[in-house]
This record gives sequence, C-alpha cells and structure tokens, in this order.
Amino acid sequence: MVKATTNKRKKTISADQFKQAYIEEVLTTGTNPASVFAFAKALKSNEQEFYQYFNSFRAIERSIWADWLSNTVEGIESDEAYAEYSVREKLLAFYYTWLETLKSNRSFVLKRFEETPKTDATPYFLEQLKGVFEEYIHELILEGKDTTEIQERPFTNQYTKAFWLHFLFITRFWANDDSHEFEKTDAAIEKSVNLAFDLVGKGPLDSIIDFAKFMFQQR
Repeated sequence: MVKATTNKRKKTISADQFKQAYIEEVLTTGTNPASVFAFAKALKSNEQEFYQYFNSFRAIERSIWADWLSNTVEGIESDEAYAEYSVREKLLAFYYTWLETLKSNRSFVLKRFEETPKTDATPYFLEQLKGVFEEYIHELILEGKDTTEIQERPFTNQYTKAFWLHFLFITRFWANDDSHEFEKTDAAIEKSVNLAFDLVGKGPLDSIIDFAKFMFQQR
C-alpha cells in the first residue's frame, strides 16, 4: 500500500504582520533587526516573502507611518459631520485624530523622534507619509480658497511647505509632552491652528499688499 503524502503549505505572512513584527522587534531589542533573513526566519517566513512587500527595513518603516496617516485621513473623512466643518475645523479634527492614532504606538514614535535631529525637516521614515499629507493639505487649501478662509497671495504656493513644518511641530510637541492627557498638546494644536488661519486668512497683510500694488501702479 502506497502511503499518501501531504504537502503542507507554509502559512503566508501578510504585509501588516511584517509591519507589526518589525515594530515589536525594534521596541524589544532597541535596534532594527540584524538582517531581513533573520527577521523573516523568526516569523517562520523567508526573505523572498518579505521582498514581495518591501525592499528594505527603511521601506517597511516608511509604509508604517504612511499607513497611520492614511488611516487618519480615511477616518475623519468617513464621518458625515466632517463634511460640514470649516477648513479650520477640519484641520483641528485631523490633528486630534492623528495623535489618537499615534497613541497606540507611542513608544515607537518616541524612539524615532529621539533619534532624529530637530533640524531634519523630512526624516526618512516620514518620506512616504509626507506625500499623503501634502495631498490632504492641498485639498484643504483649495477648499479654503473657495470658502475665502484662505486668501490667494503671491506666496500661496508655499503654504503646503508651511503646513508640513506645522505638522512636524505638532507631532514633535506631542512626543515631548508629559502633561496629563496631553493637555499641553491640545492647547498647542488649537492655538497654532488658529494662528495659522489668522495668517492665511484675510487680514492687515492683505491691506498692505493691496496698498503696495496701488502705489506701484501709480508710478
């Protein structure tokens, strides 16, 4: 009698499982995994399976942060009330939701920002996230122009860069905040967003620009 043989197929590791295992490895050992080979082997997987999703550990980390931001944007935009918000209120909702997203991975966030110089305007792990953020903020700026919450000025095309620096400021502020329930961060978000819209909205600066244009035309 011939014995039947069964081929056991190895369980496939998903991209999300690789990401979670990566975070746990970094936090447990205090450093990045030694190699893709060792990392995949510990998950009973292999390099080939890892490389189906990511080409390096830097790539897996970029994807982790970009996912967090994408989930934030999808979360707020799925709320029916969000559509009725002013642009200022939408940005406030974005920041509060973004930091709620980070709370479940605070140890990982702290580690990365502790290792990153404050002068680095685009840390490598935020490179993919930055694209998601810029797409989101670009739409807000266009909406703000339509609602006149944001004024068209000669340097309006620089607003996206300014909001990116603001995003970094808020995220770093939260990472350094040790106040009860992050109440200092809540205040920083509200005050800085209000200031930002006071600056990009119609105000004394527009009167100065209009007057300067007038005087130039009189030459």
